[in-house]
Amino acid sequence: MKICEIYPAIQGESTHAGLVCTIVRLTGCNLRCSYCDTTYAYEEGYELSEAEVINEINLIGINLVEITGGEPLLQKEVYGLIERLINDGYRVLVETNGSIDIRELDRRAIIILDIKTPGSGMSDKMNFSNLYYLRKEDEVKFVLTDRNDYEWSKAIVERYKLIDKCHVLFSPAYGILHPQALAKWLIEDKLGVRLNLQLHKYIYGSEQRGV
Repeated sequence: MKICEIYPAIQGESTHAGLVCTIVRLTGCNLRCSYCDTTYAYEEGYELSEAEVINEINLIGINLVEITGGEPLLQKEVYGLIERLINDGYRVLVETNGSIDIRELDRRAIIILDIKTPGSGMSDKMNFSNLYYLRKEDEVKFVLTDRNDYEWSKAIVERYKLIDKCHVLFSPAYGILHPQALAKWLIEDKLGVRLNLQLHKYIYGSEQRGV
């Protein structure tokens, strides 16, 4: 499979934010979000076998592993990798962009499903049927650029009863929507979702890779 990068980090997002984690970033993405912060993952990378990827993860030695991209589910080899890691005792998070069917994923993995808002320019690419297959352990993340994205996301949460189904995260697009504005809207609406900041960017800045 084509791997963009593998590195130890502080998990920056999700309900696992703040935990040490190994990031496995696969190359390639079928979407082009307006606020994408990993455009280098569209093409950049190198070929590794499943055994080579697992060896690198073993050498890092952190039990929590996130499989991300790009869009990791574009490469069919990733399904076997996820299964093997879980069988080996790793706790696996899979971040996917919401456009690809998740039913083939090993259900022992924790899915972090992005739902692209209108501000991303990719909301029409979403596979909303994925929302019917989520479990309590899974997470849905909305990255918001403005008030319109907030209202749109709130409507999706209500339509699919996501708060009762899984963890729901609202994240301000870094450098576009101020976290204080989003916090204000959440408080005013008493909305039962989690404010999700990109912790790694506040620690290291927005340009540094491999953190």
